[in-house]
Amino acid sequence: MKIVIFAGGFGRRLWPISLSTSPKQFEPIIGDRSTIQLAVERVLGQYGAENIFISTNERYADIIRQQLPEIPEQNVIGEPTRRDLAAAVGLALMHLAHVGTADEPVAILWGDNYMKDVARFGQVVGTAERLIQQGATKLAFMGESPRFANPNLGWIELGEQLGELDGQSYYRFGGLTYRPPQEACERMFASGNCVWNTGYFITTIGYVLEAYQKYQPAIWEKLNAIGQTIGTADYTAALNEIYPQIESISFDDAILTHLNLDEAFVLHAPMGWSDPGTLYALKEAINPDPSANVTRGAGAGGWFAGQLDLQLRTAQIGHGRRAGGDDCH
Repeated sequence: MKIVIFAGGFGRRLWPISLSTSPKQFEPIIGDRSTIQLAVERVLGQYGAENIFISTNERYADIIRQQLPEIPEQNVIGEPTRRDLAAAVGLALMHLAHVGTADEPVAILWGDNYMKDVARFGQVVGTAERLIQQGATKLAFMGESPRFANPNLGWIELGEQLGELDGQSYYRFGGLTYRPPQEACERMFASGNCVWNTGYFITTIGYVLEAYQKYQPAIWEKLNAIGQTIGTADYTAALNEIYPQIESISFDDAILTHLNLDEAFVLHAPMGWSDPGTLYALKEAINPDPSANVTRGAGAGGWFAGQLDLQLRTAQIGHGRRAGGDDCH
């Protein structure tokens, strides 16, 4: 299976920890390793560096090479400009189509998340991969078993349980809600029938590229023109000329909303996943105890050139605001 880890965002909501010159995915936010380094470590032993690809903005390519020397240089896919995730995912899959086969599974992951139970994460990824390989589904979403009613995330509703593989249950996809209001979150959390949307999913290279051809022909035309030059001396010029012309639209709006998701599967587990996209979410990732204070300052991780003294006092945050983050789409 191929792995694509996206690490091109700016992380504006986590300023001043996250800066445009060095966004949150490259900072040692938790421990002494950046979240992009942790994201690679989670899949490195299972899939090997040769199957891991990093999608990022070209301005961060040097940071990627410095932090991830094990990743082959040709596996770092640089965007010359930001055009949202429809363009970024499409470009990455064009590169994968150049080295893989249409029916090969691919995992779409994000480089700014944190995972406490790495072993459980690996099990869920492996089960999703096998379901794809068996032809049981074309798309498998990965959810996190919710820890509380978080209104800052996307939620996935679980349909009927369809089966179990390697001790991991999988369900029919029941729908997606993006950042519902607190009252709705409380209902979904209490129902036990909804999970947090991590934004991770496993599919095949060919399935998604066919969706671009069918639902976004204008985007596909430009991606295909770039793809024809991959591995040639014309690639850089074609990328710089054509990529900025691609419509700036989310992957959800461009592709996911058009797919027949009646047969999509959802897997979830208590993996300890969190998206530390805000100070509230960061505090929960560092210490989930709602009564605890968290202090990180100079000499404790090097945040903000060692000058930032960050104090998150949960008592001042208030009910329902003890953690947060972005839906990864």
